Amino acid sequence: MQGLRTFSYGGGVQSTAALVLAATGRIDFPIFLFANVGDDSEDPATLEYVEQYAKPYAALHGIQLHELHRARRDGTRETLYTKLHREGSRSVEIPVRMANGAPGNRTCTAQFKIQVVGKWLRQHGASTDNPAVVGIGISLDEVWRVNQRKAQPYERPVYPLLDQNPPMRRDDCARIIRLAGLPIPPKSACWFCPMKRLATWAEERRDRPEQFAAACDLEERINRTRREIGKDPVYLTRHGRPLAEAVVMAQDELTGTEDDAECDNSSCFT
Repeated sequence: MQGLRTFSYGGGVQSTAALVLAATGRIDFPIFLFANVGDDSEDPATLEYVEQYAKPYAALHGIQLHELHRARRDGTRETLYTKLHREGSRSVEIPVRMANGAPGNRTCTAQFKIQVVGKWLRQHGASTDNPAVVGIGISLDEVWRVNQRKAQPYERPVYPLLDQNPPMRRDDCARIIRLAGLPIPPKSACWFCPMKRLATWAEERRDRPEQFAAACDLEERINRTRREIGKDPVYLTRHGRPLAEAVVMAQDELTGTEDDAECDNSSCFT
C-alpha cells in the first residue's frame, strides 16, 4: 500500500511556490494541508490569500487543499487566540520574550500545526508501518530549519524545494509564483507572533493600528494573569518593555539590520 503524499501548506511564499510546482507537475504532491490556527489568530492577509488565490488555484489544477482546525474534546474548534485568553493559565503557548530578551517556550506550532496535520494523516491511513510523505516548504536560504523539524513516527518529511536543481531560494519561489499569474503572498504568521521583526511590528502599527492595539491588549492580558500567579512579565518583542513602547523606540531602525536575528518569514508557518 502506497502511503499518502501531502504537503504542509502555510500560506506563505515557499509553500505557495510548492503549490505551483505541484500544479505544474514538477513535484508529486496531490494533497496540501493548511492548518489554520484560528480565524482570530492567523494574519487576516494570509487567510484572505488562501481563500482568494490558493484554494481556487489548487482546485483549478486538481490539487486538494484541505483547511484543518484544532478541535476540543467536545468537537468544537479551539483557536490559539482564545487559548491565550484562558483565565488562570500558567503557560503561554507562543514564544513570548522574557525580560532579558530570551524567548520562552513555544508550543503553538506543535499544538496547532503539527498535531492537527498529524491527526488528519493518521485518520487517512498514515502509520508507523505506512508513514505519509510530508513535504515541507524550506528554501535554501533557511536550510538551517531542516534540522529543527523532528519527524513523527507516522510521517517522513521531505524538502522538495531543496531537491530542485539548483535548490530554490526565497527569490526563486517568488519568481515561480509570479510566472503562475499569482500575487506574492504576505508573510504568514499569527498577527501577534513574538517572532516578528521589530520593523514588521512598526509597519503593523502604521498600517493596521486596530490590530496592533489588539496585540498590545493581548500582551497586557498575558502579564495580568502572570502577575496574579506571581510570575515575571513577558513581552512580544525582545526589548524588555511593553509592545507600544518598544515599537515607538524602534521607528528609526526600520531600514537597519538590528533585528536580523528575528524571524522574517514566520518560519513555523511557511
